[in-house]
Amino acid sequence: MYHRIVERRIRRTFADLNAGDVDYAARQFVEPVRHAMVGDHALGGTRCTEPKVREWYARLHRIFPDLRFELLAVLVRGWPWHTVIAAEWTDHFTLRDGTQGSNQGVHVVELRWGRAKALTVHCDTARLKSYLERIGAAGVAEALAAPIAD
Repeated sequence: MYHRIVERRIRRTFADLNAGDVDYAARQFVEPVRHAMVGDHALGGTRCTEPKVREWYARLHRIFPDLRFELLAVLVRGWPWHTVIAAEWTDHFTLRDGTQGSNQGVHVVELRWGRAKALTVHCDTARLKSYLERIGAAGVAEALAAPIAD
């Protein structure tokens, strides 16, 4: 039953991200936190405080305003005092020139008593960096900015 509740919460978090509600995702974390995305690009790096996590989600939404995740699988292991979740996804979005983009990846989340303590996003970073360069060239300077970190 516990694993089912956690899976529903993860699915809700992705649904809220799809709806543009970045605050819900950011509120799931409790400090100290480790929020990381693999790669050397505007969305890469590691954040350790809730304000920086919130800033990261806001940037994600500004760069990819119509980003939509499709969850392929959610695996939940552990107990309330230490739960690990792997959420496999594909995403879809529209680039500034009107063409469609997509990527695929996995979020690995660590919960402690129902609150997110760590998240690492793994995806095709070469593909993401290419999209960020195209978006930056189309005038969205933030797509080429330094990673948000603290």
